[in-house]
Amino acid sequence: VAMAAALRGPGARFRWRLAAAGRGPRGGVRTAGPGQRDYDLLVIGGGSGGLACAKEAAQLGRRVAVVDYVEPSPRGTRWGLGGTCVNVGCIPKKLMHQAALLGGMIRDARHYGWEVAQPVQHSWRKMAEAVQNHVKSLNWGHRVQLQDRKVKYFNVKASFVNEHTVCGVTKDGKETLLSADNIVIATGGRPRYPTHIEGALEYGITSDDIFWLKESPGKTLVVGASYVALECAGFLTGIGLDTTVMIRSIPLRGFDQQMSSLVTEHMASHGTRFLRGCTPSQVRRLPAGRLQVTWEDRTSGKEDTDTFDTVLWAVGRVPETRSLNLEKSGVKTSPDSQKILVDSRDATSVPHIYAIGDVAEGRPELTPTAIMAGRLLAQRLFGQSAALMDYDNVSAPAGAGPARERVSCPRVRMVCLREPPQLVLGLHFLGPNAGEVTQGFALGIRCGASYAQVMRTVGIHPTCSEEVVRLRISKRSGLDPTVTGC
Repeated sequence: VAMAAALRGPGARFRWRLAAAGRGPRGGVRTAGPGQRDYDLLVIGGGSGGLACAKEAAQLGRRVAVVDYVEPSPRGTRWGLGGTCVNVGCIPKKLMHQAALLGGMIRDARHYGWEVAQPVQHSWRKMAEAVQNHVKSLNWGHRVQLQDRKVKYFNVKASFVNEHTVCGVTKDGKETLLSADNIVIATGGRPRYPTHIEGALEYGITSDDIFWLKESPGKTLVVGASYVALECAGFLTGIGLDTTVMIRSIPLRGFDQQMSSLVTEHMASHGTRFLRGCTPSQVRRLPAGRLQVTWEDRTSGKEDTDTFDTVLWAVGRVPETRSLNLEKSGVKTSPDSQKILVDSRDATSVPHIYAIGDVAEGRPELTPTAIMAGRLLAQRLFGQSAALMDYDNVSAPAGAGPARERVSCPRVRMVCLREPPQLVLGLHFLGPNAGEVTQGFALGIRCGASYAQVMRTVGIHPTCSEEVVRLRISKRSGLDPTVTGC
């Protein structure tokens, strides 16, 4: 009660409007006219993009509300305000990745004169507790920020009643109606379960669960070849767990395949096992509690089995649109992906309803992209701006664990036009601090940097990033690009 009072703030009230008997929110609801609705902007979804949009609109003096509700995962995992990135994505992944890097540094320390007792033991319980406590502090921070900006926050599950009204249902079943002139859908997505595989749903977990486990996952099978799969496998290997990745076809689809191959080679050299060209057919629990996985080798046609403590599915994501009752609002979705169809202004098929982030069709599934899209949308709606989100030239890292950080020499590829002025079209970097390196060069690419300009840039020595300004061998030349000295 005290927490709720603090979040409401002095003199503020939640706008609860319970549906009267006989005229519930799913019955006939009259649509209020402009100026008569509860809010200027209602954001459905409390992830990075939705919160950025809401806070920006509030800064511009508008009446704003955010509704957010986390449906527990099939394993029962739930979390607080902040969306995938804060709770079950970028942030906990980065922290566990850092834990793996520290382990590698400790093992390397003796080569630098440090007397460290070997072997070094790792406690999953301590790491998980620290990560989870940090995430909870971010959840609280988001709620405080909404209060400070006078954004109303409702922890309710929202669904459309009509094009201007949503019904929010609390976990206790209490309903409230909220209306707004403009609505932004920013509900993101959730991991996909391969329900056609026997035992997948009953015994497997996903990235929604791995960061909230109290005990070590032990020997783990990661099924999938996305960056989510490789990132999880990377830090699991890095903290000393027996980790296997099962790949049906190719790793990191959509990324440069030569660089992708280098990633998996480095991961394999650091202990991650790969099963290529294999598809699982069954997961069953043995009497002792371990999981027996059966799979088919698609090349040989043979069947094989092994036992694991944990099976982690990383086989894609699905948009959170199914429970929104979008048909009541008139918002159209893609028949294939079920994502919401949007135009260049992030507007849906209903002019005053918008969609940003992972739930929108054709958008990069990246946190910074959603954040910028949300801010720009609020500025267009309420700040007299016409600036559109540029979804091209967006940099994206794929952190595949300690292998990424401990490469002896970075691997770099720059893609340029052949014709003068040879504009730089893209950059691929495999090595330590890859995200930090590419962030800086992303600015140059957006500003139209040419190959000649990059080559005239003096490198900072000794750094990994200076390799980018030393790219003088083309792939067409066939020459060996290996660097042997300064």
